[in-house]
Amino acid sequence: MSNFQTYTIDNAPAASKASLEDTKRAFGFVPNLQAHMAESPALLAGYSALWDLFSKSTLTPHEQQVVYLTSNFENNCHYCMAGHSTLAKMIKMDAGVIAALRAGTPLPDAKLEALHRFTTLVVRERGFVPDSDVDAFLTAGYTRQNVLEVILGVATKVMSNYTNHIVHTELDGFMAGNEWTKPVAA
Repeated sequence: MSNFQTYTIDNAPAASKASLEDTKRAFGFVPNLQAHMAESPALLAGYSALWDLFSKSTLTPHEQQVVYLTSNFENNCHYCMAGHSTLAKMIKMDAGVIAALRAGTPLPDAKLEALHRFTTLVVRERGFVPDSDVDAFLTAGYTRQNVLEVILGVATKVMSNYTNHIVHTELDGFMAGNEWTKPVAA
């Protein structure tokens, strides 16, 4: 097994230092994910850019977490599932919604469930979502812009989820209590 280095701002490649400094300003520390991504300044910059762009989408912060947590679930990412469960709690997301996202079960809120279902299809079908399912998402109150923003959120998570799978990212301390393993029934 290859061991990937966990970089700090001090020992990171020069081209990654500014991104790590930005991350530290945003979070108060450098999460292990970004500390690993620093090995590739291009990956770190790309991930940071997509994260920032998705945060500016027309989806609400709660809807953004639905997209992220759904993608994490479908991609079986223990690190991001723990991290985004923590972030969802920090923004006061309904505990029942968080629990359903972590279990891979339908959400108690109909509109958020439409987003959950659509995101699940985007990930599982690699974008080949039937028109009828796109129409159902639109009928639930979302827009064509939201369709494309879900793709942005999923792309952001592909970068982090796949990095975590390959480098075996360890959970950060702030995730304590939100550890996750994909349910067997899912």
